[in-house]
This record gives sequence, structure tokens and C-alpha cells, in this order.
Amino acid sequence: MSCFNSSRLLDKTVVITGASAGIGAATAILFAKAGSNVILVARRDDALKKVQDQCVAAHKESGVSAGGKFATVKLDVSDRSQIAQFWDKVPADLRKVDVLVNNAGFVLGVEKVGEISESDIESMFSTNVFGLIAMTQLLVNHFKEQNSGHIINLGSIAGREPYAGGSIYTATKHAVRAFTGSMMRELVSTPIRVTEIQPGMVETEFSVIRFRGDKGAADKVYEGLEPLTGTDIAEEIVWAASRPPHVNLAEVFVLPVSQASATINHRPKAQQ
Repeated sequence: MSCFNSSRLLDKTVVITGASAGIGAATAILFAKAGSNVILVARRDDALKKVQDQCVAAHKESGVSAGGKFATVKLDVSDRSQIAQFWDKVPADLRKVDVLVNNAGFVLGVEKVGEISESDIESMFSTNVFGLIAMTQLLVNHFKEQNSGHIINLGSIAGREPYAGGSIYTATKHAVRAFTGSMMRELVSTPIRVTEIQPGMVETEFSVIRFRGDKGAADKVYEGLEPLTGTDIAEEIVWAASRPPHVNLAEVFVLPVSQASATINHRPKAQQ
């Protein structure tokens, strides 16, 4: 794990949305270990405080002298008025941001087209697309002013391949992929880097939310195989951020060994 202690990450300041659990929390902890400062953004204040405590402990355990400043910002990225107040909530000594990790996002339900509620459609697009775009627009201007920065967007295999029962979620992730690709082309004349991380099956609270709290249904998604973990994806995010300034990992597509596509997987444990 020496790559995560690279001097390139020392005392860098990272903003992570959706940092209260799953991939976001794991990413915050790894950046803390690498000697970075982290601004944790999410809706759940109590959960954010717990992750902040884990970051403090991880930084202390690492023995790295740089970084170690952590702040929480209670913010719902689906609410653009809250995003507009972001800088007011950030401590003054953390306002020079180096990396934005747009991790906030979720999926609701497996309903087919014609059965999907308007509220579910609006919720997914408001967070997964409009919130991501709003946070990016806020930070990209900051990065342009300082002539440096890195935007890392959490896409998905769903942004590469549609599947039945996921029309709205796959639409949001296709939008993220298109937005990220266009932005990278627009920023090609600047030192600002743009990365999209595209995970396959990751076992976090993601599927529990999809099945509206039904843990049994969520567990069946990963039954018989070994899925990715939040930490697996966090490692790819921190790896991308730790590359030399002239290196941009534009897309990182990450699957568990037992998965080949959105709908093709092998479940060896189920056969035992």
C-alpha cells in the first residue's frame, strides 16, 4: 500500500460527497492514511461524524506528519441551494481544494418502464446527475482559478451497459459518463485531471437502498460470488489521485473476477 503514502497526496485537500458510508467512507479513510485533508459531505450528520473519527484514527495510525485536517459538511447534493452554500460551510484553512470525488448516488427499485414512480425518477436524477453536475461546476471554477485540480466521478458498469429493471439508474450513469467525457475534452488545455471510476458489483448499502430496506433481497444480489467492497473501489480512487500530475486515468472499469458484464456472472459458491 506504499502508493497511498505517495508524497503527491501529502497535505492535499479532498472533497468527497456521499462520504457517510460505503465507497465514500472507505475513500475518506484511505486519503486520511495517505496524509491528505478530507472534507466529508453527506446528508447524515451523525454518520459523517463517525467517519470523521475513523479518518482521525487512520491518520494517526499511519504515522504521516502531513495532512490530518478533517471537516464534515451536512449537505444534500440533490438540493442546489445547499450546494450554493458549500463554501460557507467549509473551514477557512480547507478552502484550497485539490480533489473532488463525486461519489453520492443511489438506485431505487427494479420496476420496469411504465411502472416507475415520478418521485423515484426525480430522486435518482436529482442526486446522481444534477447534484454531481452542480458540485462539479462549483469546484471546476475553483480549479481553474488555481490552475490545478482533479475531478473524480463515480460512474458504474450501468453507465456502459443498460439492463432490464434499471432503466432510470442506467440512464443517470450514462449521463455521468457523457458529462465526464465532455468535461475532459473541454479541460484538455488545462492541468485539471478528469477521471471516471466505473465499478461493477460492490457490496455496500447500495442494494439495500435499491430494495427499499429489504436486506434479504439485497443479499441475493451477491449470493454465491465474492463481490467488490467499498475499500476495493476506494483504492482505485486514491490510486488515480496519486498518479503524477501529467498522468490522467480517464476511465477505470473495475469488476469482481466472477463478473463479466452487468448481467453475466459466475456464482461458484452457490454450486457447492
